[in-house]
Amino acid sequence: CSGLEGDADLQFLLNGGELIKIRSTSWKKNRFFKLQEDCKTMWHESRKIFKKNQTFSIDDIDSVRMGRQSEGLNKHTDTSVEEQCFSIIFKARKKNLDLMAPSREEAKRWVSGLNKIINNLHNLSRQQKSEHWIINCMRKADKNEDNKMTLKELKHFLRQINIEVDDTYAADIFKRCDKSNSGSLEGSEIKHFYDLLTHREEIDVIYGKYAETEGQMSTRDLLNFLLNEQREQASFEDALKLIEKYEMDGTAKEKKHMTKDGFLMFLVQEEGSIFNPAHKHVYQDMSQPLNHYYISSSHNTYLMEDQLKGPSSTEAYIKVLMKSCRCVELDCWDGANGEPVIYHGYTLTSKVLFRDVIKAIKDFAFKTSDYPVILSLENHCSVDQQKLMAHHLISMLGDALVTKPLGNTMPTNFPSPEELKGKFLIKGKRLNKLDAVFTNSNTIEEDTVSEEDEAADCKENGQKAKSKKSKIKLAKELSDIVIYCKSVHFNGFEHAKDNQAFYEMSSFKESKAFNLAETSATAFMHHNMDKLSRIYPAGSRTDSSNYNPVPMWNVGCQIVALNFQTPSKEMYLNQGRFLPNGFCGYILKPEFQRSLSSQFDPNTLTRGPWLKRKIFHVMVISAQQLPKINKDKQKSIETHHINNNGFNPMWNQTFQFNIQVPELALVQFVVEDYDSTSQNDLIGQYCLPLTSVQNGYRHVPLLTKRGDVICSAGLFVHLMLLDAQ
Repeated sequence: CSGLEGDADLQFLLNGGELIKIRSTSWKKNRFFKLQEDCKTMWHESRKIFKKNQTFSIDDIDSVRMGRQSEGLNKHTDTSVEEQCFSIIFKARKKNLDLMAPSREEAKRWVSGLNKIINNLHNLSRQQKSEHWIINCMRKADKNEDNKMTLKELKHFLRQINIEVDDTYAADIFKRCDKSNSGSLEGSEIKHFYDLLTHREEIDVIYGKYAETEGQMSTRDLLNFLLNEQREQASFEDALKLIEKYEMDGTAKEKKHMTKDGFLMFLVQEEGSIFNPAHKHVYQDMSQPLNHYYISSSHNTYLMEDQLKGPSSTEAYIKVLMKSCRCVELDCWDGANGEPVIYHGYTLTSKVLFRDVIKAIKDFAFKTSDYPVILSLENHCSVDQQKLMAHHLISMLGDALVTKPLGNTMPTNFPSPEELKGKFLIKGKRLNKLDAVFTNSNTIEEDTVSEEDEAADCKENGQKAKSKKSKIKLAKELSDIVIYCKSVHFNGFEHAKDNQAFYEMSSFKESKAFNLAETSATAFMHHNMDKLSRIYPAGSRTDSSNYNPVPMWNVGCQIVALNFQTPSKEMYLNQGRFLPNGFCGYILKPEFQRSLSSQFDPNTLTRGPWLKRKIFHVMVISAQQLPKINKDKQKSIETHHINNNGFNPMWNQTFQFNIQVPELALVQFVVEDYDSTSQNDLIGQYCLPLTSVQNGYRHVPLLTKRGDVICSAGLFVHLMLLDAQ
């Protein structure tokens, strides 16, 4: 394990040990776990007849949680074993692995060791990951484990790495590498085969163009490459730093030269990424009023799947919060034993305790972002259970819950995300105006208010409704903690302008919002300059599908709530929108969406400061190590380069896009597995704002449909954003 040699925690994992695997209160079994010698695979015993030995890849682990921090451990273990428990959380939809160690010390060592291995793999360069992956596939292809590769094993290996070749092509590669004519490849012959396989012709061409000094790139040559292809500004010192950082050949480094291997290493690091590394951290002004930002927002957050019979879970809240979602929804109903529950009303979705959800939110809200989290309450509870909801919120969230306006006077505008760091805001109904907090007129104990617009829409879709909109009794205790996000019904932009306070916000069903965005775009944008708007999917989307969020952002809507539980092109756009600014869940809206004098209309694009016409030139050159999605398809990959070559296809295709408003544009790359007889399968995608794109030769990472990085895979492109003539 490179970089961890001699580490005590690593040795602990390699030795392995007994753990208790927990699935339910009654299913708790002893199982032996250990890290394999490749430092990339965990092995554990199984009592299943056909699966005596089971493994999983370290790459498949999303995180490791110490303590009873999963829904399963919270439900099926006692608080007395808190410090012995830990959970392995997997990417995609694979179930959590809930485990209990014999002691607190051993649990800590398992968690510490696993985190070290995960971080070590994460810190490997893409080139190193590529080598690890290929070597691992070679090992698997070597069926008799003699460290040699026969022609049959070679063909099996090529299929594993997504290259379908005919027998003649495979035999030709084999013959070129089998210098000893022994009928198998070993030692340097396997190295030669690896070099042939990973050779990148397009890098040869680029390197050859600029390497004008003894067949290598001098510091001056590298500087010429940077200035001509990658950057508007670069210095001799910048080029020298890159050689120091990425050149592995000692002789070349002494000459201040960069070899082709060093050049490739540089291109696959963050300096060569499509995504501007300066945007990996919070770089925007976070002191503007809250409503001046797009806010990453989830709809029906409690659901893991569909809206009719899918499971509700605290795990769903943890997952979205760990993705920096900053507005989550809680659909609250009366539960048994006086305890409110969260589920999708009038359906067969399972229920989860309100207090368990609040605990999960408190524990995970600020793990990936310090900026405020909005709890959007859809309240269907009786007054007594509302009082208990308020009690749980106040007692569990403590000082982090905003229970009064910031400052000592009645505010006229929202505080900023910076001022609200580490805070929770409650969105819901309120019995009176906010200024009652300062005038001692906050004496109403309880009263009736109209239900949330979304609740009415849900009923409208045939879910046990007699009337489109009804009244509910609201407890003072719950009303009093709604400060900056008071829910009100929308009665038109003119009415809102004259009668709606800045802290009073409306929720819009997607059809209503899209209609307003089409017919009254500028008015909608001005409405969002001093108020918040929340958009939510239609109740008819029982499969938890999503609407296109882009038109909503284009009119300045902040809380564009999507079903995070559903992988979809709409969610890919959402992930791309919130990728920059430190992935903190807040993106500052363009100035023309915040300035009162702006007359921006995305539908007409009349002249104004927002109109900055550009031409975006894109050349998609090649791809590297695309995974084979459908193992049953014998010929599942086709490219213009070599049919059925998903390992390193080349396209060299150019595209040109006319851009009108760069500050609102998103760029998305989608790679699909071509199928002439059925729908193409998604291999991977990557989305980011145009304003975060770096010009020049760039590598583009690829993400799975659930947003996880596909190790080693990616695209190689050339990009140029130019002013239109």
